[in-house]
Amino acid sequence: MKTPVAIFLFSLLASSLWAQEYPAKEYDLERLSEEIFAVQDQDIDYEMLYENLAQLLSNPIDLNTATADQLRSLYILNEFQVHGFMAYRDENGPLLSVYELQVIDGFDENTISSLVPFVTVRDGEGGMRSLPGRIRNEQNNYLLMRYGRTLEDRKGFLYDPSSSTNYKGSADRVYLRFRTARAGDFSLGATLEKDAGETLSWSPRRKQYGFDYNSFHIQVLNKGIFKNISIGDFQAQFGQGLVLGGGFGVGKGSESVTTTRRGNIGFLPYTSLNESGYFRGIAVSLQPVKKLILSAFASYNRLDGTIDNDSTNRLLSSISPTGLHRTDNELLKRKNVLETNYGATIGYRHKSLEWGTILHQTRYGIPIVRNPTLYNQFYFQGTTNTNASIYLNYAWNNMVVFSEVAHTWGQGSALVAGVLASLTAHFDMALLYRNYQKDFQSFYGNALSENTVAQNESGQYLGWKYKFDKRHILAGYVDMFRFPWLRYRGYAPSDGHEWLVRYTYQPTKTIFFYVQAREESKVRNYDETISLYGHENALKRNFWVNLDYKPGGHFSTKSRAQFSTYTFENTSTTGFALVQDLNFDFKRMGISLRYALFDTDDFDNRQYVYERDVWLAYSFPFFNGTGVRCYVLAQYKIDKNIDIWVKWSRVQYEGRETIGSGSETIEGNSMNDIKLQARIRF
Repeated sequence: MKTPVAIFLFSLLASSLWAQEYPAKEYDLERLSEEIFAVQDQDIDYEMLYENLAQLLSNPIDLNTATADQLRSLYILNEFQVHGFMAYRDENGPLLSVYELQVIDGFDENTISSLVPFVTVRDGEGGMRSLPGRIRNEQNNYLLMRYGRTLEDRKGFLYDPSSSTNYKGSADRVYLRFRTARAGDFSLGATLEKDAGETLSWSPRRKQYGFDYNSFHIQVLNKGIFKNISIGDFQAQFGQGLVLGGGFGVGKGSESVTTTRRGNIGFLPYTSLNESGYFRGIAVSLQPVKKLILSAFASYNRLDGTIDNDSTNRLLSSISPTGLHRTDNELLKRKNVLETNYGATIGYRHKSLEWGTILHQTRYGIPIVRNPTLYNQFYFQGTTNTNASIYLNYAWNNMVVFSEVAHTWGQGSALVAGVLASLTAHFDMALLYRNYQKDFQSFYGNALSENTVAQNESGQYLGWKYKFDKRHILAGYVDMFRFPWLRYRGYAPSDGHEWLVRYTYQPTKTIFFYVQAREESKVRNYDETISLYGHENALKRNFWVNLDYKPGGHFSTKSRAQFSTYTFENTSTTGFALVQDLNFDFKRMGISLRYALFDTDDFDNRQYVYERDVWLAYSFPFFNGTGVRCYVLAQYKIDKNIDIWVKWSRVQYEGRETIGSGSETIEGNSMNDIKLQARIRF
C-alpha cells in the first residue's frame, strides 16, 4: 500500500513535472479518428461514431472505478495494458493522479498522451453535497451554440408554386446544447437542433415544439445498489452488440486489434444529432449483490416512416432515418410511427469471468410490409420482433475470449466469437468468427460485420499489430467473408475479402508518418442494360501516405496523398487527393488552414478526407470529380469560460455547371459554407 509520504511526493511530482509531458488541454480527435475510421464507407454512420468518441471525451472515465470493459471501449489500450492497469490498481489501491499511469508496466508515453484526455481521477470532494448542489458546483458545465449556412441557394429554397419539394424553412442550421457531468456520478443534458430547410414552429399536431429535434437526458450513477438510472434519451451496449450495440462498434480500420471487441458498458446518455438509433424512456441497472447486475429499460419513441393506405389497413413500407423534415413529403413522414422497446439483462461478473443474458423486444404501432425485391425477402416484416442472447467473456493474463449467441423469435440466429491477445509486449492479435443468418433481425445491434447490419453474413477476421519499438509500428487485418443470400447490388450468394496494412513511423514527438494500403473485393451486379442478373466481384484498392510535422513553437503541418483504383467489368478507374494543412496554435487562439486538390474518374473512386471542425462537430466529406477544397478554422479563447470558433470552407469543381441534385441543386461550380460556434462554461 502507498504510504502518506509516498502519496505526497507522488502528487507533488505529478503536478509539477508530468503535467509538462501530458498537458490537460483540449484533445484533437483528428489523429484518433483517422486511425479508427481510416477506411471510409458510405454505408457506415461515422458521425454517430465520432459523436460517441466526443461524448467520452467530454465525460471522462474515472480510473478508480473503471471496469476493464470501459477501458477497452476507448480503443486505445491493448490487453497487456488493460491487464496491467487492473493488477496495479488491485495491488496499490486508488490512483492519486492520471499521471500515475507512467509507473505501470506497458504504459509508454504515446499511450498515456492518447489516454489522458479520456480519463480522470475523481476526488471525494462534493460527495457530501446533494445532487442539485453537485450539479451547481460542477466545473464541467457548458452551453454550446452553433450556427451554420451554405451561402449559395439550393433549389429547394427558391420558391416554386408548382413544386411540392420547396423547403419550408430557412437555410440556417441552428444547434444548441447544454451539458453538465461528473465522472461516475451524474450527467444532465439537452440538445436542440434545426437543419437547413426545417422550420422553427410550435405544432402539437406534428409533434413539433419549437426546434425540429429535441433531446434530453438525466443520468445518475453509483447510488447504493443503483448503478445507473437513466431518464430521457439513451443507448444500450451489452454483450458483443448482436442485440444491443449502442452505436459504439467502429468497424474495420487501421486500429485493427482493439476495435474488434465490443465493450459491455451498459446504458449511456444519447447526445448525438442523429435522429434515429436511440431509446427514449427509462433505464435502470442495479447491483443487489457484488457479482450480479440486473438491468431493464423501456422506451417509447416516434419514428419517421412511409405509410401506405390500402382499402382496409395502414401499412408501413419503410422507416426513414434521416431526420430531415423540410418538404411536404418529408413532413408527412414526421413522427408518424410509434415504436416501443422493452429489454432486460442479467449480468454476472466474478474476477475474470463475465456472462449474461439479454432479452429485447421491439413493437411497431403499424405493421411493416416491404415492397418486395429480390434481396429483401428475409428483411423484417410485421409488428413485433423479439431477440434473446447469451454472452460470455473470460480474461486470462493478457488474453480475453469473448462471445455472444443470439436468436430472433421464430426466425434466425447469430453468433460472434473471438479472442484478443497481447502475445508479447510488442505483438497484439485479434481473431474473430461470425455467422449471421439471413433471417436474423436486430434493429439496435452493432456487431462487427461487412454488411450495414448483422444479417446474411459469415466471416473470419484476423487483426494484428507489432511494435518494433516506440518509433516503428506495423499493423493490419485480413477479413474473409461470405453472403449466403442475395444483397443490395449483389443478386447472388457471394464471397469477398478485405485486407489492410499500415506502417507508422514516429521518430520524435515532432514527426508522425504513416503509409497505408487496403484492398476490398465484393460482388456487384452488372448494369441492367448489359445483364439483368449478371454479376462479378469488383476490386477496390486504396493507398495513403501521410506526414504530420511540428517543428516546434506554435506551428505544425499535415501533408497527405491518397490514391484509389476501382476495377469492374474489365475496366479500371482511378482517383486521388492531395491535401496540405497548416496549423497555428497560440495561447488564446488557434488557426487551421487547408488546401486540397482532388480528381476522380467516377463515384466509386470518391475521396474521403477528415477535416478539423468546431468543437464536437464532425466533418468527413467525400469528393467526386475534379476540383479544389479549402477551409479556414479559427478558435479564440475570450477568457477561461468563453470560447468561439469560426469556420469558412469552399469547394470548387471543374467542368460542372451545377452541384448536387434535386432540391439540393446549386447553380454554379462552387459552394461556400460558414459555421460559427460559442461555448460558455459555468
